[in-house]
Amino acid sequence: MPQFLLQHRHAAAECAAAFAAWRGFESPLRHHDAPSTCLAGGHSVWWHVDASDQGSALALLPAFVADRTEAVAIRNVRIP
Repeated sequence: MPQFLLQHRHAAAECAAAFAAWRGFESPLRHHDAPSTCLAGGHSVWWHVDASDQGSALALLPAFVADRTEAVAIRNVRIP
């Protein structure tokens, strides 16, 4: 299964809306920790997901969040 890094960014003024967008949205990403810079002032959130394609990866996010997210195909590599 392909893997994607979802890189979400929003403006400081959109922070509350980005978190509120999850209310009532069913996703396996809900109720789990995600790396974020919101509390440090950067207003980015990242998720590492398995999905068949970019569209399926973005579909794991509510529309407000997905519209501000880039889905980057990734693969693990061994660092020598």
